[in-house]
Amino acid sequence: MSERVPTYTADQVRAAERPLIDAGVPLMHRAAAALADVVRAELATPDTVLTLTGVLEPVIRESPVALRPRVLVLAGSGDNGGDALYAAARLTGVADVDVLLVSERFHETALAAAVAAGVRRVDLPEVDDDLRHYALVVDGIVGIGSSADSALRGRARGVVTAIRDDLRRGGRMPRLIAVDLPSGLHPDTGAADDAVLAASVTVTFGAVKAGLATGRGPELCGDVVLVDIGLGSALQSVEPAGAASVSRIVTVWQDA
Repeated sequence: MSERVPTYTADQVRAAERPLIDAGVPLMHRAAAALADVVRAELATPDTVLTLTGVLEPVIRESPVALRPRVLVLAGSGDNGGDALYAAARLTGVADVDVLLVSERFHETALAAAVAAGVRRVDLPEVDDDLRHYALVVDGIVGIGSSADSALRGRARGVVTAIRDDLRRGGRMPRLIAVDLPSGLHPDTGAADDAVLAASVTVTFGAVKAGLATGRGPELCGDVVLVDIGLGSALQSVEPAGAASVSRIVTVWQDA
């Protein structure tokens, strides 16, 4: 059952996060823990893939032998990449996890934690060859960012375009979980160009971003899971940008 919640702009969310970050509250670890829990739950559901048209279809296995699922993490240079990498470190007990870095810059501490936990670094040619073998892809390329233009650039755009083109050649897309919002989607307006991967689930942190409920947001975000990381009191006095439906709300800060 869905629940109606307020939405907020990127600036409003950043302002709510700032006092907690300045106080040393581990928002990234809270987000990563919740993200890993959602991924585990997705891996436990019946095997399906998301086609280019947005339709879930059963996976046809090449062998009846049960194998550990494979997860691909696309990690960018910012906090979203850190969230995804820390989540990857938490997933190696239930899946074989690969990470593809889409920038020369990345969260070094989070990557070190992921590699120490058994995560394997891969590059785009390997992903192109093996995409159909992944049970799930985690899109942690970019979140609310700081630029007025949300379009992906450089290596990040090349990776997303390569995966998109594979789908257009008739490939199958594993289920995709977007970290905070689908990378390339504007957090306020929901604007996006063609270099965006549609998610089956979006795990959004602190508050639902306005762009998930407007423009191309509803088309690209799939089911929205809201993770309460402790921004509620800071947002109480803020006028919401709008409202959106979420499939569920997960609270992590009370036990952190």
